[in-house]
Amino acid sequence: MKKIFLLLPAVLLYVAVSVHAVQLNKVAAVVNGQVITMVDLQKAALPELARARINPENPAQAAEVKNILGKTLDVMIMDILLAQEAKRLKVNVSVSEVDNELARMMQARGLTKEQFEALLAEQKIPLSEIRKNMEKSLLRQKIMGMAVGRRVVVWPEEIEDYYESNKSSLYDREGLQWGFLVYHPQADATALAGKVKNGSLSFGEAARKYSIAPNKDKGGVMGPVPWGNLNPDLETRLAVLKPGEVSDVFDIKNNGMTFKAQVRLFRPEGGAERILTLEEATPRIDAILREPKATERFEEYTSGLKNRAIIDIRL
Repeated sequence: MKKIFLLLPAVLLYVAVSVHAVQLNKVAAVVNGQVITMVDLQKAALPELARARINPENPAQAAEVKNILGKTLDVMIMDILLAQEAKRLKVNVSVSEVDNELARMMQARGLTKEQFEALLAEQKIPLSEIRKNMEKSLLRQKIMGMAVGRRVVVWPEEIEDYYESNKSSLYDREGLQWGFLVYHPQADATALAGKVKNGSLSFGEAARKYSIAPNKDKGGVMGPVPWGNLNPDLETRLAVLKPGEVSDVFDIKNNGMTFKAQVRLFRPEGGAERILTLEEATPRIDAILREPKATERFEEYTSGLKNRAIIDIRL
């Protein structure tokens, strides 16, 4: 499943990490012979440290710093293991595949190449970083498909049971649009999300006042829902909504940072909803039921990679 990467400010708070001379060559971990330096680890952890407003030079916050460094190191270790596994399986992601993914993302967000580049410049996000993240995601998807996909089975009985239990939400998606609201870290996201949910604050007004997503000036409107091309978590949340509904608040990660967000599903022209037949709904239900199974199998697979690897952590 392809993913749309949602661009958010890379760093909301400047965090300076001074690396002492003695640390310049310090090793954080060795993964099957591949070294992760402390400098690389600290750099990768910067966004999360910024989000948590933690100063790595403050001794009183040493425990928090260690916790974030540990979580960041786990991610870096898994990235290396997947890259090594991709090499073993002779799996790679071409430049053109990343180009196509970028083009799909811009098209889904209604951005021209010039607008996209201006947005990156405004948010101080290097294009190389976006491409790197896309490459990692595409590589992960390919490995999941090769190593896990054939082990995931959705039975006809499961599809029929799901259809009978969720028939009222399985309507024609033609013409649906979506909204996306990402709360500023200093906003009281839980309270605001509750007001949006109960209708005392409109989604559009909340987006314009409190969102940090690039579409805030449009009231959070993202345009037609690109079913099948969204981040799986966002698509799952939209899939259970009826037109006009807003999701509960949830966490979303971007560039190593965690934000509170909400999504909205709506049909601009209104009109009655047509419930799909079982045959029409089957592909959608299959995707819904397959996703958690695939995720579970992939977690088992990556745990196996980690257990078989030679990992020396030196934090």
